[in-house]
Amino acid sequence: MPNQTTETLFLLLGFSDIRELQILHFMVFLLTYLATIMGNLLIIILVAVSRQLHTPMYFFLVNLSIADIGNISVNIPKAMSNSLMNTRLISYPECVSQVFFLMFFAVTDLFLLTVMAYDRYVAVCSPLRYEMVVNMGACIQMAASAWASGLFCAILHTGGTFSMTFCSNAINQFFCEIPQLLRLSCNDRYMAELGVIVFIACVAFGCFVFIIYSYVQIFSNVLRIPSVQGRKKALSTCLPHLIVVSLFICTGTLAYLCPTRNAPKDLVMLIAVLYSMLPPMMNPMIYSMRNQEIRSALFKLLKSRL
Repeated sequence: MPNQTTETLFLLLGFSDIRELQILHFMVFLLTYLATIMGNLLIIILVAVSRQLHTPMYFFLVNLSIADIGNISVNIPKAMSNSLMNTRLISYPECVSQVFFLMFFAVTDLFLLTVMAYDRYVAVCSPLRYEMVVNMGACIQMAASAWASGLFCAILHTGGTFSMTFCSNAINQFFCEIPQLLRLSCNDRYMAELGVIVFIACVAFGCFVFIIYSYVQIFSNVLRIPSVQGRKKALSTCLPHLIVVSLFICTGTLAYLCPTRNAPKDLVMLIAVLYSMLPPMMNPMIYSMRNQEIRSALFKLLKSRL
């Protein structure tokens, strides 16, 4: 390769050369993708048609489902296409689009999870002030702020990443991931993008601390509930949410801040799968199958259609 390249194609080296494993990757990704899309679409439809679900919590949940659908649709269809057609190529515009939309939906996801933790905090710790604090106007403002923050971070990251000159076009991942693209830089401009990554990591850490603080306050109030059933219901809702948030933030931070140059290829791919595929698939399971109101709305919808 020349010292500096303006290649219009990148090579994604994340998958095996063995045809049987490529078919296996395709099947696993297809099942995961379909489960995620169907679960999130189900939440959106149920909230839209069920008047009893027109509350702030489910308003944020619809926004989270939209972000999750976008998040998993950025890289999985291209990865499935490459596995099925036995190719590793991705064009430069497609790579730019993947970086932009992955950052857009991931950051939006993070801020929506933070807003949802705040919503639960107010509902449990200040129930008498809930309707005044978390009214529809405030909900729209918080959701709009989450989407605007995702857009700002996506523009910042995409501009910083693709202002570099790449000395190679071989990406050690199954999609265009910023840390892997930084390894291909052949000038010092990657330091600016590293600065942006550190800034976003600090923001993510701040969101994580706020979420942890909110749940500490929630748990301390839940333990004062005299009803065992009430405590069980609150904990069953909050604990899975906290687990998914922790998985999403910790694996994302590990992928973007920890050096992966000498890390095993399978470990790098596993971390990418954990932060890009698992949370969008888990959120519908946590907020629908474990939620009595969602189940009741689903049964009513099925009964009316049958």
